[in-house]
Amino acid sequence: MKLRYLVLISDAEQTCGVEEFTRQLARRMQPRALMRALDGNLPGIARMVRDADGVILSFPIVAWKRRLLSPIVVALVARIFRRDVVVILHEWLALDWKRRLVLSPVVLLARRIYFSAPEIASEFAGTRLSALAPRDRRLLPVPPNLLPPAAARPSRISESLSEQRRSGRLIIGQFGSIYPKKQSTTVLEVASCLLSQGHDVGVVFAGSFIKGMDDVEEQFFDQVRRLGLADRVQVTGYIAGEDELFAIFEQVDVFCYLFQEGLTSRRGSVLAAALSGKPVVVNAPERSDTLSHHGLFQSLLAIHALRLVETNADISTVAETVLQARETGAGKIDFDREVESMWRLIVADVDQGKG
Repeated sequence: MKLRYLVLISDAEQTCGVEEFTRQLARRMQPRALMRALDGNLPGIARMVRDADGVILSFPIVAWKRRLLSPIVVALVARIFRRDVVVILHEWLALDWKRRLVLSPVVLLARRIYFSAPEIASEFAGTRLSALAPRDRRLLPVPPNLLPPAAARPSRISESLSEQRRSGRLIIGQFGSIYPKKQSTTVLEVASCLLSQGHDVGVVFAGSFIKGMDDVEEQFFDQVRRLGLADRVQVTGYIAGEDELFAIFEQVDVFCYLFQEGLTSRRGSVLAAALSGKPVVVNAPERSDTLSHHGLFQSLLAIHALRLVETNADISTVAETVLQARETGAGKIDFDREVESMWRLIVADVDQGKG
C-alpha cells in the first residue's frame, strides 16, 4: 500500500521536544505515515520519498545539527517527484542565523508551513523570506509529549521528597531542561523568598542541564549556595521512564515557571507538569492570543490548574501565589480525552491537508 507521508526523524536515543512531537505525530498517523531516520543514506530516503505522497520535516531537531544539507536534498527530491512537502517550525528567530540560512531553502520548497505558536508565525512573517514562502500557513497546537502512566514507580528521589513533605516541607517543582532562557534560577529566588518568611521549602528540578552550554550548571549551583539553599535543592538529571518521572511529580506541591516572555503554547514542560494534577504557577503571556489555538491550555486555565501571575510579576507576588496554590490545589480534567481530541484535530489537518 502506498504510504501517505514519510516523517523524518533522527536516530538519537535521547530526543528533544521537537523530535518527540514529530515521532508522536508519525505514530498517530499510522498506517498512513512511516518514520525514517535522516541518516547518510540519501538514495534510500529518496526512494521512500518517491513511494510516498509527501514528506514531513520538523525544525529544529537537535540531532540534525550535523546534517545541515540533508533536509534541503530531501525537500528538493520531494518536489522533483511532485510530492507534498510539509514543514513544521517550532522556532525561527531564536535559531542561530546560520541555521536559519540553511533552513531557508527547505521553507521555500514547502507547500505548507505549520507554526507551533502565533509568536513564531509573527516572527517569520516579519522576515524577507516570508514574501517568497508559501501562503498556506497554519498554527499547530503542540500536545504534551508524555502522559501519566497507569502506575508510578517510586525511586530514591521520589522517596526522599516524600520524606521531606511528611516533615512539613513545601516542595516546589520544575520539569524540563535547565538553561538560561528558561530562567530556571528564578524559582530559586521564589524559594529563598518563602524561606525568609519562615516557610520550610525544598525545590526539585526534574530534568538536566543542556549539554554544550558553558558554565550553566556551575552558575546555577553558585546561586543555590548564595541563596542558602544548598541542602534544599535537587536536580534529578535526565529521567527516561514516565513511571519514575510521575512518581517525582506526585511529591511536588506546586510547580513554578517564570519565563522572560511569559507563558507560550510551546512550553511542553508546563503542560507535562499540569498533567500531574498539581497546580502550576506561571507568568502570563505577553500576547492575548498566545493560547487561543491550544485547547488543552484553555481547559487547564478554566479549572485553575494553571495560576497566572502578571508577566513581569515580582518574586514576592509569585511566592504568595505558590502558597495559595498549595492550599487550594488544582481542578480535575480528563487529560486522556483532551489529548486524544488534540491529536485527532492535528492529524486531520496535517494528513488531509484541510484547515
